[in-house]
Amino acid sequence: MSQYLSAQEACQRLGVKEATLYAYVSRGLIRSEVESQASRKRRYLAEDVDKLVERKEQRRDPAKVVEDALHWGVPLLDSAITLIADNQLYFRGYNASTLAQTQSLESVAALIWLDDLTAAPNLFAQPIPLLDSTVMVSINLSAIPAIQIALTLASTTDFAAYDLSPSGVARTGARILKLMASVITHSPTVETSIADTLAAAWSPDSAHLLNAAMILCADHELNASSFTARIASAVEANPYAVVQAGLATLQGFKHGGHTARVSAFMREVGQVERVNQAIGERLRRGDNLSGFGHFLYPDGDPRAITLMNMLLQTHAGSPAVLLAQAIAQAVHNLTGGFPTIDFALATLENALSLPDGSALTLFALGRTIGWLGHAIEQYGSSEIIRPRARYIGRPPTA
Repeated sequence: MSQYLSAQEACQRLGVKEATLYAYVSRGLIRSEVESQASRKRRYLAEDVDKLVERKEQRRDPAKVVEDALHWGVPLLDSAITLIADNQLYFRGYNASTLAQTQSLESVAALIWLDDLTAAPNLFAQPIPLLDSTVMVSINLSAIPAIQIALTLASTTDFAAYDLSPSGVARTGARILKLMASVITHSPTVETSIADTLAAAWSPDSAHLLNAAMILCADHELNASSFTARIASAVEANPYAVVQAGLATLQGFKHGGHTARVSAFMREVGQVERVNQAIGERLRRGDNLSGFGHFLYPDGDPRAITLMNMLLQTHAGSPAVLLAQAIAQAVHNLTGGFPTIDFALATLENALSLPDGSALTLFALGRTIGWLGHAIEQYGSSEIIRPRARYIGRPPTA
C-alpha cells in the first residue's frame, strides 16, 4: 500500500471536499508534500488521513470503537511498560533488542517490575519456595503442565505472595521465576542466573541465546495472555494465580502455542532442497505459513530479527539455521511475509537440540515477567476490568 494519497483519494477516504482537505493540512492534521519538481500537485500522507478517519469514527460510534479495540484496535488501557513504535519494541523506554544483548533476564525483570535495572541482585537472592521433592519427582509431565502444578502447590504456603505492593509483587515474581526454572531443569536449587541454569541442563555455552530469547518475550503490550493477567489482577488474585491465568492463555495455538505449529511446519519442510516445493504445496492447499507475518510489524518482527542474527553469529552452519533461512527467504519471495518471534524460537529449539516444546517454555518464562509487570500496574488501580456484552440471543418471554 502506498504511503501517500492523491487529493482525490484523500478526499474520498475522508468523505470531504478538497477545501476541507486543505483546511486539515493548514491545521497540521495531515502532512503533504509536492509530488515532483515538475508538478505543483501535492500528495498526502496516508497514515495521517487514516488517523483522521479513525478519530471521526470514534466520535460517531463510541460503542464500535470499544468493539474494534478488542481486535488490534485503539488502546484500551494505559501502561508504562511496553511501547511498540516504528517497527521496534521498547521496555520502559529501552530498546528490547538492545536489552536482549546486554542485560540479564533478572535485570530486565527488575526494570519491568520496578523500573530499576539494578534491583535484580536483591530480588533474586531469595530461596525457591519449598516443595515436597517426592511430589515434584512424580510429575512426569512436559514443562508447562509441571510448572502449573508446582505453582499451585507453592502458592498454598507462600503467604508473602499476598503482599500486593509493587516491591512485594516483585519479590514474589523473583521466587516464581526461580521456581519455574527449578521445575524445568529438575534442579532443587537455582544458584546461578536462570539462563545459566537452563543452559547447564539443556545446552552448555548457550546461556546468552536462552537469555536473549526470554528477554525478547518478556512483554508485548496488551496481548491475549497479558490482558488475561490484568483481568485476574484487577480482582486482586495473587501473583501465582495471575501467572496461572497467563499460562493457561499462552498455551493456545493462536498465542504461544503457535510455536508448536511452526516446529511442525519446519519438520514438514525437512530439507533445504524441499523448501520451495513444501511451501508451494501449503499455499496450494490454502494452509497458513506458520510463523510469518505480524500485524504490528509490517517491516519484520524485531524480536525475530534479533534472535536470528544472534543465532547466525554462533550457529551459522547449523542445519536448523540453514533450513530456517531458506524457509524465511522463500516465504518472503512468495508472500512478502517476515518471520515472527515464534519462528525464531522454534529455530532456536532446533539449532540447540533443546527438549521438545522448549520454544514455548522459553516464551512462558520470559512472558511471566510481563504478566507480573501488568499485575503491578493493575493492583495500583481501584478499577475492575468488567466489559459489558451485547445480548444477541432470543428475546425474553413473559
